[in-house]
Amino acid sequence: MHRGLKSLLAAAGVALVAGCAAPSEPQVTFYSHGRSVQVAPAQYCDPTGEDCTTSPDAVRDLRVPPRAPLQVSVPGEVAETPWQVVFLYRGVNGEELDGRSPVFAPGERHAYTLQLPPDGAHLEHVEVQQFSAVLTQGVDGGVDFGIGGSWVLDVHQR
Repeated sequence: MHRGLKSLLAAAGVALVAGCAAPSEPQVTFYSHGRSVQVAPAQYCDPTGEDCTTSPDAVRDLRVPPRAPLQVSVPGEVAETPWQVVFLYRGVNGEELDGRSPVFAPGERHAYTLQLPPDGAHLEHVEVQQFSAVLTQGVDGGVDFGIGGSWVLDVHQR
């Protein structure tokens, strides 16, 4: 076979394989106290909210010592859209409390550091939420944005 034809066929084969590869879903990285974990989305939708995949097995675990911060890093696909961090924690009296970061505007940031109050509260659950372009009627008369992607982390103290 002619050397040029072999090269052309090899290049076509590589292009065909590359063209068939599905784009991977974005991963969110959680980091605390010298350890990190990459988390696949538990839910991920196209921008219209029409085509969604769910993966309940995507929930990951990470040990976060009391009073230690948790750093959250999102890839460009998430940072280019509105997103926020929501979390559950236990107060010193054992009461379950929740909180959330501000909603970050598209392109505003790729990372967020979650720091609980220094009174001994224990972080239990964290979720990164990526907002979609889908709007729904809000209970207060306004509009709510749908959640197009979510990355979930369960936190352990020991």
